[in-house]
Amino acid sequence: MQDRTHAADAEPGDDVTVAGWVHELRDLGGIAFLILRDSSGKIQIKFEKDEMDEALVETGLGVARESVVSVSGRVEEEPRAPTDVEVVPESVEVIAPADPELPLDPSGKVDAELSTRLDNRTLDLRKEEVQAIFEVRAEILRAARERFRAVGCTEITTPKIVATGTEGGTELFPITYFGREAFMNQSPQLFKQLIAGSNVERVFEIGPIFRAEEHNTPRHLNEATSIDFEGAFCDDGDAMDVAEEVVRAAYEGVAENCADQLESLGLAEEFSVPEASFPRLTYEETIERINATGALEEPLVWGDDLPTEGEKALGEEIGSHYFITDWPSEIKPFYIKDHDDDPEVSTGFDLMHPRMELVSGGQREHRYDHLVEGFEQQGLDPEQFEYYTEMFRYGMPPHAGFGLGGERLIMTILGLENIREAVLFPRDRQRLSP
Repeated sequence: MQDRTHAADAEPGDDVTVAGWVHELRDLGGIAFLILRDSSGKIQIKFEKDEMDEALVETGLGVARESVVSVSGRVEEEPRAPTDVEVVPESVEVIAPADPELPLDPSGKVDAELSTRLDNRTLDLRKEEVQAIFEVRAEILRAARERFRAVGCTEITTPKIVATGTEGGTELFPITYFGREAFMNQSPQLFKQLIAGSNVERVFEIGPIFRAEEHNTPRHLNEATSIDFEGAFCDDGDAMDVAEEVVRAAYEGVAENCADQLESLGLAEEFSVPEASFPRLTYEETIERINATGALEEPLVWGDDLPTEGEKALGEEIGSHYFITDWPSEIKPFYIKDHDDDPEVSTGFDLMHPRMELVSGGQREHRYDHLVEGFEQQGLDPEQFEYYTEMFRYGMPPHAGFGLGGERLIMTILGLENIREAVLFPRDRQRLSP
């Protein structure tokens, strides 16, 4: 809209045209106010009924909340107004009237269930605190990209339609691809390894992944955003260094560039950037410490997955991000390299927030014979992955990397209770629309 002024830019004495949504109407008898909201904030429109054209007053005050309007008039100073200024209108145009019966209250005065909010996401995003989440999300992804570039990475985009699953198994969404069976990709893992084995060396990708998991919890999605890194001539320690840098960069970006959003979310005073050098515990040390908390009825033994209650107890004890390293080989994927001096222990690692796992990574097996062996040990047919394994016959360097859950990072940075709050249009077992 030409010559449109944003609410936050209106200055006393200006002749402006402001456009946005009707946030609130206040009728005090002889005087009434329309609060108009746009992306920059809110501004008060004053109607003095006895001194204004009757049709103008009727148009301005007869519109339903959340209707889209355009108002032209003079900006005047008014210390009692929410932003210390108000517009005295000369014209009001109703661009798009809203139904008076709204499925939820964008002003936030009346709470709505999360399912109702997600069903009506466009209205939900008109709430300042909800919009703030996605502005912070954008900053987190921007900061991650910037840090990846700072450590020498090239951004890549890999296929999301594949012939075989990254890790096999039943957690695949099958699709029909010109008469053939194909799948939505679980991870860019195999492709990013192939590119790291080229002369590009260090790569990253931020994109969707698809997992047909039966989970229905506040921290699982079936379509999620994965923040991935892969680096040639890197070991697991190098990959952990990059993971820590990216996570800290995300916090730093939010601290530096999202002060208003943190204020909207009530986090301005408590928000802080994690200290450098996240602790690194071996898997063996981890199960010992979990057992020592007494949180589990049965003590963990070597080879057990870590239960949620155990992770929670240890997270409360540590109180900060930490790595778990040297996982048992048998519970890590085929592409994770084992330690040369102990084939029972892998180079796999996880990065944990006190609330949940954020990152899974490790050094990759770059030796062709060992890689094929790993497929067979996990019951996978190497021939189905020939496009991947064949490249390891042509000079594949040692390499390492990780996948970081984008929504989990946002969820933990902002202290959200449900991961769906970090996604515009989440996909889970029940939700396929909108």
